[in-house]
Amino acid sequence: MTPSSVRPATCSTAIPGVNRLDYRFDHEGGYFPAHIESNNDPAVARWLERVIWIIPVMQRPPGYGPLGVKNLDPEWVRRLGQSGKDCYDAICAMDSRALGASMNEYLACWEALLPHTVRHPTITVDLMAILRYYQARYAGAMYSGCGGGYLYVVSEAPVAGGFQVKVRAA
Repeated sequence: MTPSSVRPATCSTAIPGVNRLDYRFDHEGGYFPAHIESNNDPAVARWLERVIWIIPVMQRPPGYGPLGVKNLDPEWVRRLGQSGKDCYDAICAMDSRALGASMNEYLACWEALLPHTVRHPTITVDLMAILRYYQARYAGAMYSGCGGGYLYVVSEAPVAGGFQVKVRAA
């Protein structure tokens, strides 16, 4: 793997606004961001509140572990890092299509790098079928983390079963 961002686009409740946290393995052991880029524009925060819909999917099942298969190919790691940057740029530009595309790419990278994040023997729901359903109907979609959890969907219109969040801009 390269020293580029491995965990590129992280939204944080501790830092107001929309944030991109860049991590490097050679900075603080990779546990703390080497760089934080923030956007505290209230218009961007309100736009993001309007276009992100969150759908509860499932809890992680007992015995779930995302690290069973590791395909840590440097090209996929690079693409993952770029997708995080693209996501942040799309949010700052208030571009729903670009945001959806970056989210679709982000999850494709995780599936390639760590397939058990979405396909694990303990997962009884077809997470990829659910994902494909929403990606085909909306600008984009991705899971909040390993094993399902929540599905984030980009849509200018309401998404059935979805809820929205507030983004604290300051």
